[in-house]
Amino acid sequence: MGDPAASARTPRIILTTLPDFRLETHFSKWEFKARYHMTASDAQSMTMADLLAMATDEDREAFEQLWLGYTETFGAPDLRAAIAATYQQQDTENILCFAGASEGIYAANNILLDSDSHAIVVTPNYQSHESLPQAICEASAVALDPDDNWSLDIDAVADAIRPNTKLVTINFPHNPTGAILPLDRYLALVDVCRKHGIYILHDEIFNGLGPTGTQHLPFIADIYERGLSLNVMSKSYGLPGLRIGWIACQDKAILSKMERMKHYLSISNSGPSERLTMVALKNREKIIARNCSIVDENLPKWDAFFAKYPNLFQWSRPDGSCMGFPKYLGDDGVEVFAQNLVEKSGVLLLPGSIYQSELGSTPDNHFRLGYGRLELDEGLAVFDAHLQQYAS
Repeated sequence: MGDPAASARTPRIILTTLPDFRLETHFSKWEFKARYHMTASDAQSMTMADLLAMATDEDREAFEQLWLGYTETFGAPDLRAAIAATYQQQDTENILCFAGASEGIYAANNILLDSDSHAIVVTPNYQSHESLPQAICEASAVALDPDDNWSLDIDAVADAIRPNTKLVTINFPHNPTGAILPLDRYLALVDVCRKHGIYILHDEIFNGLGPTGTQHLPFIADIYERGLSLNVMSKSYGLPGLRIGWIACQDKAILSKMERMKHYLSISNSGPSERLTMVALKNREKIIARNCSIVDENLPKWDAFFAKYPNLFQWSRPDGSCMGFPKYLGDDGVEVFAQNLVEKSGVLLLPGSIYQSELGSTPDNHFRLGYGRLELDEGLAVFDAHLQQYAS
């Protein structure tokens, strides 16, 4: 008959009520209204024609002759094989595809956690990494240290662990700071979690993107048997319109449970998007190199911009991704500053309140900017003119 207590713990909490998603609410108001989107976290996208121009004759025919029926819930086998090939230690059976990264975050938290669990998250963070575990169980925050290049204190993580801690969620390159955890700390975190049997959900959606010389961390699924590698076509590849994400994990039982949860979510991915993702993955190195070259072109422009205003901003180059999180030094505060900037001059930034946490204090005087897209110059010129006119 089995263990009745274990059976009672089996059902997972399916969330029906969640707090307002501050970042997405902000974007729903301003992203397509503001003239200059200066805070994007994705690399420069491309047209359908641009992507298909990279396709082989075989891949183009597969796209054009595609039967528009349902696809496999796990994802098309050839797509999963192509995704697995981007890792060092994964195979097709270790990959589960999702309709974007957010569906993967939702499924992972609901499968790994229940009401008796405890989760640890880093702050600041992408809100769903905190709101989802907090809605399911008790959660604790470990703050990244702005005075230590936004790094993570592994001893603080160890101190936060409880007997019922099931999950630690991290994100490097980090949103919004662009920080990358030093390799020795990363490996130390894995050692701590392995000792306690804790899963690590690593949001790795910016892996591969950054200025020349960026040293990215190894994928968590490759180095840890309880690691879940979250990735998506949206950020480093610059193809958010495809809505294809995935989790790679050595624990096939966990993947199977998430696949069954997906039956209640998207059910399956878009067939056309799967074919287009195949084209992108076959041209992975070319696409990411192109996006990193945009980062190389844009970062010096931000360096020069902030050098003009040392009394208004504190800026240091991020380690990777295409985002930064400078500090605003003006007396009016970053919220008023960002609001005036978008309302008066049409320049969109993300103020620090977007990244506030219910689990602990977070810096309230920073803002997120982006540098992964083309045509930065015009926005910078308008930003500069705004400061000349309104800054005191």
